[in-house]
Amino acid sequence: MSSGRKFIVVLGSIMSGLGKGILTASIGRLLKTRGYKVTPIKFDGYMNVDCGTMNPFRHGEVFVLDDGGEVDMDFGTYERFLNISLPSRSSITGGKMSRLILEKERRGDYLGRDVQVVPHLTNEIKSWIKAVGEETKSDIVLIEVGGTVGDLENGYFVEAMHQLSKEENVLFIQLTYVPSLSPGEQKTKPTQHANRLIQSLGIKPNIIICREQEPLQKESKEKIALFCDVPIENVLDDPLVETVYQLPEVLEKQKLYEAIARHFKLRQTKVHEGNWNRMVNRIVSKDKKRVTIGIVGKYTAVKDAYVSVREAILHAAAANNVHADIAFVESTDIEKEGTKILESLDGIIVPGGFGKRGIEGKILSIRHARKNGIPYLGLCLGMQLMVAEYARDVCGMEGANSEEFDSGTAYPVIAILPEQLNIIEKGATMRLGAYPCLLKEKTKAWECYGRRAEISERHRHRYEVNPKFTEALENGGLIFSGRSPRNNIVEMSEWKEGFGIGTQAHPELKSRLEAPAPLFVGFIKAAIDRKKKMRGNGKKKEEKK
Repeated sequence: MSSGRKFIVVLGSIMSGLGKGILTASIGRLLKTRGYKVTPIKFDGYMNVDCGTMNPFRHGEVFVLDDGGEVDMDFGTYERFLNISLPSRSSITGGKMSRLILEKERRGDYLGRDVQVVPHLTNEIKSWIKAVGEETKSDIVLIEVGGTVGDLENGYFVEAMHQLSKEENVLFIQLTYVPSLSPGEQKTKPTQHANRLIQSLGIKPNIIICREQEPLQKESKEKIALFCDVPIENVLDDPLVETVYQLPEVLEKQKLYEAIARHFKLRQTKVHEGNWNRMVNRIVSKDKKRVTIGIVGKYTAVKDAYVSVREAILHAAAANNVHADIAFVESTDIEKEGTKILESLDGIIVPGGFGKRGIEGKILSIRHARKNGIPYLGLCLGMQLMVAEYARDVCGMEGANSEEFDSGTAYPVIAILPEQLNIIEKGATMRLGAYPCLLKEKTKAWECYGRRAEISERHRHRYEVNPKFTEALENGGLIFSGRSPRNNIVEMSEWKEGFGIGTQAHPELKSRLEAPAPLFVGFIKAAIDRKKKMRGNGKKKEEKK
């Protein structure tokens, strides 16, 4: 029996990496502007239970939710576009489903039956999806199927979507790629073959959206409509855009929402826009002042490893009505070549990370920022190294370090959390999710957060500022501007002079275009102010000459 809820399933075809997450989020945005409550779900076929143990080089950023779920980075896109916080149950993986089935089988829930992919596994998938829709009280559930149709690892999930369409009101969207052998010579045959494969699995796409190297030609559109048996108005272009936040409007102009509304019989009138369009216009406006922000990391070869940091910078720049040019700096290069490559930066961010490689390069970057008055923002590991640098250079604690990198240091200013000492398993065992933080009055962090006494940010760490050294560090001039109300864990540190803030949390994970992260907004403002000051000092020197 149908629940009355509506479901949209986004399937990839031909190749991966086409942007199903951005498309799914954009569809959600269009539905939200009409007043519908939507929730996205993503399936990933890998056998990991979650993303927590995955290497950023291979998988990109691990995104963390309020409830501590470690999920695919597409969830960051969903939250940024929809300005909502999602639960861990919105993430389905092959590992989660396998564990669920095996646990039920061991308990005897299947009453002696031989447990099979169909119907047991597919039924569990359908039940999970329906439950998330019910728990979130959503009007429409968006389902992104990770990977590409035809992959062995997502075949059972595609079958579950086929079965779901027999029970509920479902609309299928095929995202495809239309290559060009030469300019003006687009080829639709790969899309036709992919569509045929999808239909052989019992699914008939209602809408086909095309990525391509050049705008979709009228002839290509007609061929896809004819050979894939969809109305020509349901073949849409997903072009390259200056910023992904433009995609909802691009799809709106091609009447994607109208196609969805016809299928589900939805309302046409927009209910609200918020300040989305104003912020997008600020991003794409050409007549803007610019600041250059350096991200000093150890995974810079894979930009997706820092996607939330990058987006938080973009949001904060738009809030300050400037453009932010991002320079990715590999911390190991600083160890080899020194800090000269940082001299052109207006602000420096050291993000989170794990492992010893590149740590000294990050510490050198932090020292360069502190001594030259360059605005600094340290995220998680970036805060811990900020403390270590200050302990070494200001407080005279030679060789101060984190126990993670030097277990024999005489000054372990960063130590493992007590609750982590007896943990052996790696997955989902860190301090994860949203935790409250009490802010110290009249500090920079307090000012950034609108002088609020208590805030909440998301975390992902095993180590903390060692409480044995906090008094000595404070006596040396370091300010601990935020602490956990539960166990007094240091959550934020800052320098007395200039703008230098470190946070144990990952505020980038909660940054949205319509609600930029306060620390990033304050950081970008400080970078603008410093650039103005430096420019003013330069003019004065010229006048003296």
